[in-house]
Amino acid sequence: MSSTKPVVVYGASGYTGRLICEYLREFNVPFVAAGRSADKLKASMESNVAGIETADYEIVEVAHEVEALAELFAGASVVCNTVGPFSKYGPQVVEACLAAGTHYLDTTGEQDWLITCDEQYGKAFEANQLLLSPGIAQMYTTGEIAAELCLEKPGLDTLDIAVFWGGSPTIASTETILVNAATSSAHYLQQNTYVEFDPNQGLVPLVVPGQHELAQSLPWGGTSHPVWYRRDPRVANCKAQGGVFNAALMNGVPQIVAGALEATKDMNEADRDAALTATAAQVMNQMPPRENPRLNKSLDSVHASGPLGRAHCVIHGNQNYKQTGLLQAYAAYSLLQQPPLRYGFASGCKAFGHRELLGQLRAFGLVAEPVLTVEG
Repeated sequence: MSSTKPVVVYGASGYTGRLICEYLREFNVPFVAAGRSADKLKASMESNVAGIETADYEIVEVAHEVEALAELFAGASVVCNTVGPFSKYGPQVVEACLAAGTHYLDTTGEQDWLITCDEQYGKAFEANQLLLSPGIAQMYTTGEIAAELCLEKPGLDTLDIAVFWGGSPTIASTETILVNAATSSAHYLQQNTYVEFDPNQGLVPLVVPGQHELAQSLPWGGTSHPVWYRRDPRVANCKAQGGVFNAALMNGVPQIVAGALEATKDMNEADRDAALTATAAQVMNQMPPRENPRLNKSLDSVHASGPLGRAHCVIHGNQNYKQTGLLQAYAAYSLLQQPPLRYGFASGCKAFGHRELLGQLRAFGLVAEPVLTVEG
């Protein structure tokens, strides 16, 4: 069927999907809440999306197949995809968007999936004047905003990025972490070339602005930033690390991942995925509670440097999943009003403008005014 709604939220019953729907309602954008179970979607919309009774939406159950998805997307302008792991489930959605002529957004941080989008699908989207923008989410876009503020000073070519947040990962993100660790390597950017992180490096302590205690970090799959900046002529080097403020949880992550990888190393793909899903359920088997701004804080810190200059930007925020929901909804809303700044593969900041995205996060009270220090 061809939808009469301009935006499709695929995976709308999940934690992030619900928040995208909530903010689409605030932007007064009609949408389709799509997924593999109509009953689950209906229950989720009615129980978890604030103000849903005033939203213009419909629920559609759809099979995760290119043909079925393309039929659903036909007539829409934008698809917000939250169904991961994206390296496993993303290709069908991207190919359906290309077939239907719709812009594609997602919330991924899976570096291998971003590289696939860039190298395999970017040119086709550009040729069709469509945007392919994976990774629009707090864990990546808010840090990108901080990086772009630093890069407003010419002559800086190296980005050292850290992102931290309070709270627990969702069911889906826990599974994605394990699948990503089992199937791909994490990379940073060194002189415009991908370099693999040492898989045995373990936790790395980082200085967190605004507190005395060091925090523990991981490459977290390498994140989106090295992929976004690989073809940016301003940037030659980019490395990102991150983690949760909860030290006990962070200390347990390497052991959980190592144990899962050891247990599944000799399995075929289907058995491995099933085992990793089961392991993820042991770590997190229920939806986290709705975020509390006093508890669910975020911090993005970027040091940018060059031969003769430096800049440092810190963005303090709260409710990282709500930041993601807002960023996705605003991106969709923007695409309904005007073309993106760039077609094809592009980050949120390159497609919509970093100050425009910052303005939305500030307007909704989700981040403080950035603290920017420039030297040289």
